[in-house]
Amino acid sequence: MYYVYVLLSLKDRELYIGYSTDVYERFEWHKSGRVTATTNRRPLELIYFESYLNEEEAKRREKYLKGGNGRDQLKKQLDITLKKVGYKHL
Repeated sequence: MYYVYVLLSLKDRELYIGYSTDVYERFEWHKSGRVTATTNRRPLELIYFESYLNEEEAKRREKYLKGGNGRDQLKKQLDITLKKVGYKHL
């Protein structure tokens, strides 16, 4: 399985989107500071993930969610969650 996941930085209230074959292990890497992109944005919270059977589909979805239309779709889909956790771009 391949996972696309969304993290919320509790420090800057921004989202981070990534993909992995083990979402929980990858989240532990983020939390411990072993991922350069999020080291200075800790603490982090895992707020969403999707699973895929195909790596190419997961990568394509990750890329889409990182873009304007995908990010807008994600905000609509996670509206209640993002309000609850204080995401700053609503």
